Amino acid sequence: MDLRALRYFVETVRRNSFTQAAEALHVTQSTVSKMVRQLEDEVGQPLLRRVPGGVRLTDVGEVVFTRGQEALAVVHGLHRELDDLAALSRGTLVVGIPPMVNVFFSPLIQRFRAAHPGIALQMREAGGDVIGQMIAAGELEVGVGTLPLAPELAYLQTALLGRYPVCLVGTADMAWTRLKRPGLASLDGQPVVMPGEGFTLHRHLHDAWRLAGVRPQVVAESGQWDFLLSMAQAGMGTAILPQPVLERLQLAPELVVRRLPAREMVWAVAHLWARGRYMSHAARAWLACCRQG
Repeated sequence: MDLRALRYFVETVRRNSFTQAAEALHVTQSTVSKMVRQLEDEVGQPLLRRVPGGVRLTDVGEVVFTRGQEALAVVHGLHRELDDLAALSRGTLVVGIPPMVNVFFSPLIQRFRAAHPGIALQMREAGGDVIGQMIAAGELEVGVGTLPLAPELAYLQTALLGRYPVCLVGTADMAWTRLKRPGLASLDGQPVVMPGEGFTLHRHLHDAWRLAGVRPQVVAESGQWDFLLSMAQAGMGTAILPQPVLERLQLAPELVVRRLPAREMVWAVAHLWARGRYMSHAARAWLACCRQG
């Protein structure tokens, strides 16, 4: 079946007019009429009847119109994917990454750039919850966050990168430093400095405290982990940070570090993308590169 004839026929039905279809397709009305007749000859039956004010589908025309739209959509999708595949040699991919996670990604970015030098990577920094919302809204194709996701984002697809301890960091005068294995309850009534709203760890901590009936005194919030650490070093309160972040910082000798029990809190880092949504080849190449690492 001639796809061009099918396209002209579908456009005529959508516009309810040969004249308007011709204008939309940038051809003459006689060309549209000729292509529709060609399609009718191929099918062997009339597809349209001219009526006052437009056209009316025959029973056979109804079938051809319905299936024709589906066929044209498939062809359009095929062309898009082929164009997208060719675009692996050029283009831009925007990846959402929380500041606390970016410490992992220098080797990955280097590996992706080596495999796809024509694709420019742009990193959009935001908290994990915000990145999930941006993916859900279609503003980003892929990103990184920490699990579990907020309930309204639970439908997003995830691939776990790793699970890591969450640590308490503070000066020796903090009450929990006298405990061998401090937990979240040891922060009840105590000053803490923590990641700000929009960061998944912020939500996880508040959820855990609420369930345990713990009420720490939050004296400061920030999206910059080095700033949180400096506040802890100044004695303002206990910083709560993932261990991989601490491993990349120079800790002052006066700071005490203790892991929270895994049953209370872990930092589970994962790739995020929208389930069931079309994903560009550049985004797929990014995820494939991530899996290799």
